[in-house]
Amino acid sequence: MSQGRTRLKQARRWVIKIGSALVTNDGQGLNMASIAAWAADAATLWEAGREVVLVTSGAMAEGVVRLGWKRRPHALHELQAAAAVGQMGLVRAYETCFQRHGIKTAQVLLTHEDVANRERYLNARSTLRTLLELRVIPVINENDTVATEEIRLGDNDTLGALAANLIEADVLVILTDQAGLFDKDPRHHPGAKLVMEANAGDPALEAMAGDGGAWGRGGMRTKVRAARLAARSGTATVIAAGHEPSVITRLSAGEALGTLFLPGQGPLAARKQWLASGLKQQGSLLLDAGAVRVLREQGRSLLAVGVREVEGDFQRGALVVCLDPEGREVARGLVNYSASEARAIKGLPSDRIEATLGYADEPELIHRDNLVLT
Repeated sequence: MSQGRTRLKQARRWVIKIGSALVTNDGQGLNMASIAAWAADAATLWEAGREVVLVTSGAMAEGVVRLGWKRRPHALHELQAAAAVGQMGLVRAYETCFQRHGIKTAQVLLTHEDVANRERYLNARSTLRTLLELRVIPVINENDTVATEEIRLGDNDTLGALAANLIEADVLVILTDQAGLFDKDPRHHPGAKLVMEANAGDPALEAMAGDGGAWGRGGMRTKVRAARLAARSGTATVIAAGHEPSVITRLSAGEALGTLFLPGQGPLAARKQWLASGLKQQGSLLLDAGAVRVLREQGRSLLAVGVREVEGDFQRGALVVCLDPEGREVARGLVNYSASEARAIKGLPSDRIEATLGYADEPELIHRDNLVLT
């Protein structure tokens, strides 16, 4: 077993993405037998103490079938209506299948704005992590009923990668109708070989995925890009055949199925790079010596009690820098409260936040998962 496959065997937090063609029998209606099989596979991981998030397509295709339409419409409002109708059946199908294993599920609908906007990003992240702590399996889909072309995530491969970023998943599994990524288009090259392992950042991968046509548009290429996107939070990605028996449990056992994309760096380094390079500083927090010591020596979250001063005008989810008593930067991270809220609770213990503000979004001012030392 390769070191990469051993990594899958040890992975604790899984995001599993299932494509529309698999879920709906290529648009013919929900494939209940396969959904039941994937749910049973996911339940095996869940019963072993692993955390599972499911990302599913298929609402729009199921809605077209339920409405009796002969083909997929082109008008955006009709596509959104079909998604609204189909979502009912899609969610019920997953709920029914997981109930057989005594597992609770939750529906989560996202748009691009939910991950592009820092406040909504934190809200979505907090919800998903809370569901996992409650041993609930979130079932995520794009919110097609309200998304427009400008705010669409574009495909659920990207949505799967963003879900992996949100929760810092160990592995993203993309189930498709292909065995994985081949070095050439296997439809035109019978001797094409399956790529077993690759670095997610390798620029040669997109060329293997195709240059155009059905092979390169919205197919394997988006999956390769999703693997690269997931890698920014240190997540490994596997593209594998969804119709392979017990594919998820076999992957979790380290079996060499599909194509494994490994991130070029570990989760901490990847997340630090993302926080440091992708966001503009919007404020600062002046800490006392005790808070600085806790951050540096214990790697814990920043609490309001350790903050002496708040500078800037920022909202929840903004990037702020943390300064020591001499004004030197010691860390930066995504803040859970706005500037006005932070000023109201600075120096206070966490159990006084609700009494002061009338509510408590989080017990921490900056959670350690959203904070990096500098």
